[in-house]
Amino acid sequence: MSLEVEVIRSTKRRKSVSARIVDGRIVVRMPQWMTKAQEMEYVAWMREKLERQHTATAIDLTERANQLARRYRLPTPSSIRWVTNQRSRWGSCSPTAGEIRITDRIANFPDWVVDAVIVHELAHLVEANHSPRFHQLANRHPKQERAHGYLLAMQNQHEDRR
Repeated sequence: MSLEVEVIRSTKRRKSVSARIVDGRIVVRMPQWMTKAQEMEYVAWMREKLERQHTATAIDLTERANQLARRYRLPTPSSIRWVTNQRSRWGSCSPTAGEIRITDRIANFPDWVVDAVIVHELAHLVEANHSPRFHQLANRHPKQERAHGYLLAMQNQHEDRR
């Protein structure tokens, strides 16, 4: 997905930058005083964020988690959802509540990576820690180790851009 971007500068805006999809294009609103370099940086960041969210909404996490739970003989979560506020984790799990949260940063990653993250979190419904028993359960996904390497590479790439 690569949408056209419209930038609207305003003298009324003092600090904030916002973006949303309107009529099939990304509309970015920003303060008048921002430089062209800042505009380019914010537009790229907002485009990435909105495209990630758009991709995430197209994936039915509940159905996917239920299929993976059946395939790998793991419990189904009480809920699973995309979140936008996880910056240092790919997923998280509250075992007692049965709730799983997956960062929308992985929505554009290959399916086998997303599936491996989901299976990792499903395994936490059985084992809350990262014990050998936990890894035995998580490794039921055949590409778990490969996905771990992919995620490490993506994490390093993201850290290099800071």
